[in-house]
Parts: sequence; C-alpha cells; structure tokens
Amino acid sequence: MASQALSHVFGVSSSLTGRAWRWRGGNMELGNTPGLDDDIVRQLLLSRGVAAEDIERHRNPTLRNFLPDPSLFRDMDVAADRIAQAVIAGERITIYGDYDVDGATSSALLIRLLRELGVEADYYIPDRLLEGYGPSGEALVKLGQAGSSLIVTVDCGAMAHEALGMAHEAGIDVIVVDHHKCAADLPKTVALVNPNRLDEEDEAAAHGHLAAVGVAFLLAIALVRTLRERGFFTERKEPDLLALLDVVALGTVADVAALHGLNRAFVSQGLKVMAKRDNIGMSALIDASRLKRAPACSDLGFALGPRINAGGRVGESTLGVRLLTTQDPEEAREIAAQLSALNEERRAIEAEVQEAAEEQLAAQHNRAVHLVEGEGWHPGVIGIVAGRIKEKTGKPSLVVALDGETGKGSGRSIAGVDLGAAIIRARDEGLLVAGGGHAMAAGLTVAADRVEALADWLDRMLEGQVARASAERAMALDLAVAPGGLTPELVHALEEAGPYGVGWPGPRVAVGPVRLVKCDIVGTDHVRLIAAGEDGKSFKGIAFRAAESDMGQALLHGSRGRRLWLAGRVKIDDWGNRPQAELHLEDAAWAD
Repeated sequence: MASQALSHVFGVSSSLTGRAWRWRGGNMELGNTPGLDDDIVRQLLLSRGVAAEDIERHRNPTLRNFLPDPSLFRDMDVAADRIAQAVIAGERITIYGDYDVDGATSSALLIRLLRELGVEADYYIPDRLLEGYGPSGEALVKLGQAGSSLIVTVDCGAMAHEALGMAHEAGIDVIVVDHHKCAADLPKTVALVNPNRLDEEDEAAAHGHLAAVGVAFLLAIALVRTLRERGFFTERKEPDLLALLDVVALGTVADVAALHGLNRAFVSQGLKVMAKRDNIGMSALIDASRLKRAPACSDLGFALGPRINAGGRVGESTLGVRLLTTQDPEEAREIAAQLSALNEERRAIEAEVQEAAEEQLAAQHNRAVHLVEGEGWHPGVIGIVAGRIKEKTGKPSLVVALDGETGKGSGRSIAGVDLGAAIIRARDEGLLVAGGGHAMAAGLTVAADRVEALADWLDRMLEGQVARASAERAMALDLAVAPGGLTPELVHALEEAGPYGVGWPGPRVAVGPVRLVKCDIVGTDHVRLIAAGEDGKSFKGIAFRAAESDMGQALLHGSRGRRLWLAGRVKIDDWGNRPQAELHLEDAAWAD
C-alpha cells in the first residue's frame, strides 16, 4: 500500500497544472463497476487518517462521540458562571460580534439561547469601514454607560488589549469567546475562552480548529449545565441546544474551519437541523439562495455564507444577526432579499479589484508571498480577492486596500504555511499597526509607507515554508473509474464519508482515458466539456475559472485527437429528466 501511495498514478508526474498525481490512500482503480459502497467509504475514511478501529465513530459523526467536556477549556466555567449570574439577576447583556459569518452565527447562537432563558440580549456589530475589526474601547464604554453590565465578544477580542483595558477601567465585565491566535500576554477580561490560548492544556488545544461559533456552542452547553445545577430549570423548560446546530454548521463551514473531529460532527448534525427549516431566518436565506433541496455542505460555503458576509462587506453589518434571530417571516424574507442584492453588488466590486490586483502579479513571479495594494479598493472584498489569487498562484497572498496614510489588508494562505503566526510576529516587530489571524487567514492594518517593507519581510520569513509546501504539492486522488463508472450511485457512495471541507478533503476521482467530444467557454471564463471513453460512455465536465489557465488553454486548443486523464470531484447534475454524474474538473493529464 505504501509503495502504491508513493508512485505516480497513471504515470502522471507533471499534469497540465504542473502536479504529480498520487494516491491519497491505496490504489482504487474501479473501472466501470465501482466496488461496494462500504468498501469505498472505509477506504476514504482510512485515507483521511481514521484508525481502522475508529471507522464506525467517523462514519456517522455525532456530538455524543466527539463532544468534549466544556470544562476542559480555560475560563469556560468562569464564563458560564458569570453569564448565569447575569441571567438569574436579569442583568443587561450585550453580545459584541464580528461582522463576518462566524461572528454573525456566534452572535445569533448566544442571542437565541439567552432569549430562551428569558433574557432579550442586545447586540453590537461594528461597521467594517468605520470601526474595523475587533472591539472598540469607545464602543464598549458606551455600551456600559447605556446599561450593559456584561458584554460577551464573539469571534474577536483575543488580542484587543487596549479596548478591553478601557472597558475594565470603566468597570464593565467582558467575556471573550474567540478562536484566533493569542499572544502570551492576555487582555484584561472576566474570562477569555479560546482553544488557541498559548497556556491551554493539550486536550483543549486539540480543538484549536474550531470556529468561534463552535466555541460559543461549548459555552452554551456549560451555561445550561451551570443553570441546571442552580435549579434554574425547576419550573422552566431547558433550551434545545441541538436546535442551534444549524448556525454552528453555517459559521464553521463559512469560516473555512478544518472539518475533522468535532467540527465534522457539528456540520453533519447541523445540516440535519437546517433541513427541518425551523429557523425562520435560515429558511428565508435558503429560499433566497434558490435552493430547491436541503442544503449540502458546499452550499454553506458558496450560497448561504456569502450572502451573510455581504452585509458586513458592502452593506449593513447587522443584517446577518438580524436575519438569523428574527421571529418575523416577512422581516426574514426582506432581509434575505437585501442580502442577496448586496451579494450581487459585492461580486461586481470584487471583479474590479480582482482585475486591478492581477495586473500587479506579473512583477511578483519570483515572490514566495504575493502582496498587492491599491488606493480606494473596497476593504470588504479584499479577503475574497486574496483567496482567488492564492488559488490561482498556489502561494500565500495578501491584498491591501490603501486609504491615505494607512491600509487595511487581508491574507489567505496555503496548507503548510502559517500566515496568522507570521502576521502576529510582523506586528510585534513593529511592521504593522495591528494584525492577527490563524494559519490559513489573517487581517492587518499597515502604514502606507511600510507596505513594501512588509512584503519583503513576509517573503523572507515564509520563503522556506512556501518552498516546502510547494515541493509537496500534488494532486491527491482517491479512486479512478472508467467513464461508465461515473454514476449518481458513485456520487452518493462518496458522500457517505462526508461532510467534506478543509482538513477533510472531498474525494478526487480520476476518469479516463477519454477524448474530448466538445470543449468551449461558458460564462466569463469557465471551461465546459463533454468527454467520451473507450467504453463507449460519455459524461459532462466543467472547470471553473479556468479558461485563461494553462490547463484551460490546453483543453480548448491542444486536445484534438489526443487522449487524456481528467481528475476532479464528481457531482450530481439534476437539470435533465434524470440525474447524471458530472465532473468538476481540477486537473488533467495527457494519456499518450
């Protein structure tokens, strides 16, 4: 098995995207008749690091099998105790959330929980353009002056020393619920719950992949347990915490958190809750996304999440929280429609910034880290553009929107390169005004005259990590089939080992050898094709945003009469009279 994993699949040492093809696990050439569903699922789980004796636990990930005791985490019991005091005493509580999907879902989770406990909590979501990321000291003090004796920050605050210091001096109790990387020196708070605290014990630190909404859910469990111990539910029904898993799933996937362990259980069970459509706002969001079926994991990242994000990026930052907490169906429909419109506006703005950013890339060919900058670029889309550049170049990428003497930046990284740690170090060394993040994503504020120095510093600091990550870059394949084996039944079998995402990659399938019957461009730059195999069977495929790439050009102009292997993810195409399997193409290689 090991020797097979190291060999090149079908002899492909350099594909049309420049990658070697290797088996993720063992050789699974299934031809026209894929093996038993159970065998496929078992192999997929094994190749994702599951021990043979642990297969059943991962086959159907449940909270019962993956949920840790919340008390493992530092300050968790202190936080639960303080919130319980506030609930029992009827104190005014404000949830201070970030403006992205993780922040919106974390805020909505706690607001919905507190509502069921008899507390109508306030919320505060900062404006991305006017206030920027993280808690503002002025805002915290004003909330305290307005009557909030307890403020809970979610998805922010772990590094907000100055702001939380102001709140502390004003006598305001603040609890921080976060997942971003911390420094050794923690801000002044009643409690700081974060699995990425440097002083966290190993068992709790192993959950550092949780999104903030996942940490908030653990706090919800601890809070309900604390209230139960104090007899709070003697004459009151306990809240149904499992009903909150729809927002946990959405925030986890949209924040690109690694989908292994507890996160996989959150998403798997959260999708089931979402399918019930009991959450009025979530139901309206699903309708606005034009989904005619229960959402799948990919829908959270590509349909639902971007709409919630659009409010914080180019619209009103509170829209996401309002949608996910409203109890009015008409208000929910109106907000969902507004978010869909803002999402379209965001796409147009993003396209303009993307075009301008890519013009700068040609001069950075030898850079290990790409950093592009532009005056007047909308800060709400720079993270998305950074992600697009990262996907296109295979290197960590940062996009900085300049506004006079300062710039707001957002970065996205590749597997094996810890961008968040680098940004925190750059801040500590004085290159940044502010900055933080986690391994795969980071945000920063930088003086305009230090942008070039930052680019040079990041290039030097991360060159080794990028080189190692690039050297290990390969197309990991899970199985291979002839065209006749590409069926809806195969798709359903592969989904049994899901949900898939970062850290739990979706299965990649190689199909071939084939000849292209048709190949053209659809939309802006997507390559659409029909491929036929030697078994007489044909199938459809599409390569998104690939028309200008080397692979896209080869498929469009160099494939006539030549045989190819195609690789990607198989999906169901249900547009016709009966569902068919199609290939979402990620790579291709000549077969002769």
